[in-house]
Amino acid sequence: MNIIPIVVGSFQVNCYVVGGTEGRCLVIDPGEDAGAISAVLRQNNLKPSAYLITHGHMDHVGALAELTETFPAPYLMHSADAAWAFTSENQMLPYYDSPARPATAHLATTDGATHTEAGLHFTVLSTPGHSPGCICFHFPGDKVLFTGDTLFSGSVGRTDLDGGDERLLVQSLARLAALPDDTAIYPGHGPRTTLGREKRVNPFMKSR
Repeated sequence: MNIIPIVVGSFQVNCYVVGGTEGRCLVIDPGEDAGAISAVLRQNNLKPSAYLITHGHMDHVGALAELTETFPAPYLMHSADAAWAFTSENQMLPYYDSPARPATAHLATTDGATHTEAGLHFTVLSTPGHSPGCICFHFPGDKVLFTGDTLFSGSVGRTDLDGGDERLLVQSLARLAALPDDTAIYPGHGPRTTLGREKRVNPFMKSR
């Protein structure tokens, strides 16, 4: 697994290009700057097998439609967020207008579902709280977890936006805390970390 982080957009979202086998890859949370993401794909001779979306907020899906025009592939996203992600409900002016809906297929997924894309095996963990359909992507063989806006280095995702729920986020963090401490955390914003470190120093995780 070769993970290439790209920081995109006004809210400094971490988009990840994850290299797999035979020149295929996954693109996680293409929030903005489709040109920059496309450049990384071309430079590394990679073609997406799928786009993985941790949640539906505009800063995490804004470049998806444009990217799929050039690099067509389905997008995997929880249905609870797909229902509103590409509508007028999902905007934050003046920073973001409503994201365009991709023309490619939506792959609905559920908690505990296992997938293989680009030769990479991962499990979907439902972690609502920041949004109703927040999910994390766990690659147990590589000890890697992409947490989106559920868990950051030293912090967690906010719950005061529409669809946020602090009680659910607490439950989601407890679920993540049960994973091995040496799991590498690749969050939606900020630097990478490890689960063990967050359990020691993150005030939202200490009691989990």
